[in-house]
Amino acid sequence: MAEEQTVRIGIIGLGARAETLLATIFEMKETAVTAVCDVREEKIARIHGIFDAHSVSRPKAYMDYRELLDDPNVDAVFVPTSWNSHLPIACDCMRKGKYVGIEVGGASSTEELWQLVHAHESTGVPCMMLENCCYGRNELMVLNMVRQGLFGELIYCECGYEHDLGEMSWAVEKRFERSIHNLRRNGDLYPTHGLGPIAKILRINRGNRFLSLTSTATKARGFAAALEAHTGKKADKVFNAGDVVTTVIKCANGETVTMIHSVSLPRPYSRNGRVQGTRGIWLENAGGIYVEGISPRYEKLDVANNPYTVHEWDKVESFYEKYDHPIWQDYRNNVIGGHGGMDSLAMRAFFDAVRRRIPTPIDVYDCAAWMSVTCLSEQSIAMGSMPVPFPDFTNGKWIDRAPEAPSRWALNEIYSD
Repeated sequence: MAEEQTVRIGIIGLGARAETLLATIFEMKETAVTAVCDVREEKIARIHGIFDAHSVSRPKAYMDYRELLDDPNVDAVFVPTSWNSHLPIACDCMRKGKYVGIEVGGASSTEELWQLVHAHESTGVPCMMLENCCYGRNELMVLNMVRQGLFGELIYCECGYEHDLGEMSWAVEKRFERSIHNLRRNGDLYPTHGLGPIAKILRINRGNRFLSLTSTATKARGFAAALEAHTGKKADKVFNAGDVVTTVIKCANGETVTMIHSVSLPRPYSRNGRVQGTRGIWLENAGGIYVEGISPRYEKLDVANNPYTVHEWDKVESFYEKYDHPIWQDYRNNVIGGHGGMDSLAMRAFFDAVRRRIPTPIDVYDCAAWMSVTCLSEQSIAMGSMPVPFPDFTNGKWIDRAPEAPSRWALNEIYSD
């Protein structure tokens, strides 16, 4: 495809996430939605109404996604379907030669992840998780600073998903999918928002990999409390997901990553980002960065006149001017779309790969490694927090992979063009 050519997108699954993706796509000139699919006619009718409201031509509608994959007017496919259907649909997309962007979520088994990897390797067609948090301003700036050596050698990271979603407790009756997973499963059910950016910073699957994890879950009380507060009645559901799930990952290069999943307790939103190196640290919840030789450090005397050293945070924003990632240098004054602009940047990265027929910046091995945390954490918790090994989805290629295609959207190295 020519670099200026419009990318024709098909969307499979027309729930709430599809609607937010559309809201961003309508603001982007470089793409057009030419086909949509859902098994429910009312969903198709609702989506057509959204196109009408934006004075955009209605796309062709299908109720069988396999028919959409045969549509010659579809170059690539977005799959914002249920968590359990993302991966088999993505496999079919690749087998039909369609670039595929899957929405975030955790895996139910490593077997389905191996199927995803094999579908890519047998066809050569890319699969990208649309993990928008990889394109967050702070995450990309920290990546840029790490690659420039400001943090020294990386030692330890933290990440997570901490979000008060108590309303999921009463959404169970409506068969809301995330609610059902929290009702039935116990593990880190939503790992990729925090883990994706950290994995890229640590060069996972490119000279480094996840080796093993241990997970521990607390008791589950938050959803029941939220349901009782909402209904005024004693909760009649027993949620299996622990209120706080803590996972520790060991990496091949010696780093460790601590993850927190907590969606049932009252608290402000956080992805709990932390990157600690031998010369610096970023801590999301402090809104700060400390870098040796740059950030404030001075001596004070204690009450006995003994000297001690004080280290102070610099505000994250104070580093923007010098260390903003080139992507955000270009887009910070023209941010569009959901989640603070991250949605549009992730989609632009995907569309750029489709046009240029190059690998996507988040590839199938990334998808497999990140999504596997869910099923592996379930296993660890079920076995009393025993260590569980990660499969090497690259089959050894992580040791010395060929360099990624140069792209401004790359997430392993920094390219200005």
